[in-house]
Amino acid sequence: MPAAEEPSHPQAQSLARSLSDAALALDALRSDAPTLDAARRAAERLVSTLGAGGKVLVCGNGGSLCDAAHFAEELTGRFRADRRPLAALACADAGHITCTANDYGFDHVFARWVLALARPGDCVILLSTSGNSQNILLAAHAARDARATSIAMLGKAGGKLAGACDLELIVPGNTSDRIQELHMLLLHWFVEAVEKGLGLAPAS
Repeated sequence: MPAAEEPSHPQAQSLARSLSDAALALDALRSDAPTLDAARRAAERLVSTLGAGGKVLVCGNGGSLCDAAHFAEELTGRFRADRRPLAALACADAGHITCTANDYGFDHVFARWVLALARPGDCVILLSTSGNSQNILLAAHAARDARATSIAMLGKAGGKLAGACDLELIVPGNTSDRIQELHMLLLHWFVEAVEKGLGLAPAS
């Protein structure tokens, strides 16, 4: 077995700093009572939406879109154990995105998707580390027009999206990667909470 790297090795130091930064961000979230309460209320809304036969729509740009797709597939597929599929969809269709961007501009790719698919009682989750993406802001307005519940998952101070949605979770973190890590942690917990809330969680 290879010997462990010495702590003085530059890569080991870099890894230690990264893990320390992630731990600090997680500790900050753990002590952020308003955000934790918003997460609880968002989970309750997701349970009521899916329990009533509604669906969850998820939007994001770049890494946040990858997180959106990850979250949706864990609802339609599986998380930790088998159970019935749950209605969730991420805006990751290349045809829709490129058509809308080409004909209407990239600012409208999510709003038109929300207006096409969202119905009263559905939930629209909007992921943005900055809160300043115009296409996410327009999607929040589209969710309101569709009478769907909007849940913003943000970072830093929330940007332009702060206050624009029915529920918002602003997680700590100074960089997009740390913010996205906490978003994904919360999204994983949402799946767990939904399964428990709907009586679908495996027996412990």
